[in-house]
Amino acid sequence: MTHTEKSTLYAQLDAWINAHFDEQVGFLQELVKVPTDTPPGNNTPHALRTAALLHEMGFEAEQHPVPEAQVKDYGLTSLTNLIVRRPYGAGGKTIALNAHGDVVPPGEGWTYPPYGAEIHDGHMYGRATAVSKCDFSTFTFAVRALEALQTPLKGAVELHFTYDEEFGGEYGPGWLLAKGLTKPDLMIAAGFSYQVITAHNGCLQMQVTVHGKMAHAAIPHTGVDAMQAAVQVLNALYAQNTLYQQVHSRVQGIDHPYLNVGLIEGGTNTNVVPGSVMFKLDRRMIPEENPIEVEANIRQVIQQATDTFNQGRPADAQAHIEIKRMLMAHAMKPLPGNVPLVTALQQHAGHVFGQAIPAMGTPLYTDVRLYGEHGIPGVIYGAGPRTVLESHAKRADERLNLEDLRRATQVIARSLLDLLS
Repeated sequence: MTHTEKSTLYAQLDAWINAHFDEQVGFLQELVKVPTDTPPGNNTPHALRTAALLHEMGFEAEQHPVPEAQVKDYGLTSLTNLIVRRPYGAGGKTIALNAHGDVVPPGEGWTYPPYGAEIHDGHMYGRATAVSKCDFSTFTFAVRALEALQTPLKGAVELHFTYDEEFGGEYGPGWLLAKGLTKPDLMIAAGFSYQVITAHNGCLQMQVTVHGKMAHAAIPHTGVDAMQAAVQVLNALYAQNTLYQQVHSRVQGIDHPYLNVGLIEGGTNTNVVPGSVMFKLDRRMIPEENPIEVEANIRQVIQQATDTFNQGRPADAQAHIEIKRMLMAHAMKPLPGNVPLVTALQQHAGHVFGQAIPAMGTPLYTDVRLYGEHGIPGVIYGAGPRTVLESHAKRADERLNLEDLRRATQVIARSLLDLLS
């Protein structure tokens, strides 16, 4: 195919997307209006609504429900993953496009209804407008535009719409891959429009419970203050952040490791020495770190702090620690086979957005890593602003610039044409 012929096809893709953009926006609004707060994670209703909307477009979505017992043990309510398979000619690669529909609950402080999908000043407001129901529409309409060309293609496209990214992806992409329900050659996951993400941090989440002994506050010496012991442990953990700042990643866009304690619960009343305190920590790991060593170090720091608290105390006046790993999400590392994806996306995003689009890492963690762990090269790219902060993701007034949605859809469609021609 000559350069002129390719340019003509790119223009036709852009024109189709422009002509159907109101329909695409309406599709996204319907997706946003169905809540998928996780927890509680009752997300099968959204999958069924998505499948019905796709059916109206001529796309049949395979429904892959995860068994109820496994979902409950996982901490969710219901979970059904979707796969749409679009086969073309023989001899090409299968490219998966993955977006997740689960989201954190909306919280307080919204200017517009979090499930209203209202449009104001060129932005759609609502939970998951930017992360990542927007890319249900980006990927769907890019594929529709591609097929509307009716030009010969090789390979296949699969749409993977999953619902547990907030919990680590083990029963979303991880489950589909482990069950052998899919094995694409390449994949693109939901992301933002102004960078192609080729690497991301890993994440270790742990639940730590400090056990002491309850006592009346008037006679505190008869108890073991779990809060006091927990403070000793927390100070030791936070001291690690100073050390982490001395370790730097070689991946552009990723700086250093860090640790955050995001939840603390404990005690029974103000006049009672707390008998137990529980907290949950989040340790972000740069791609160069060894997750096993990171976890071993965290456990050692916690144990040493507890030993320091217990030093000189009789056995019946000591605190005890219980540690539970909640999540071990490995970092996403670039695989050599991702070069065609990076090349196509950078080229077309640069043209459509009129600026250079870097290939870089991000300090986030995603379930894209699960594809990488199965040897499937992938990148992160989709509709959205330059930063998570700008999108208000996981905050009130999450929003999406609709021009970013339009242009990202054009970029994906053009890239698919290159990869499947």
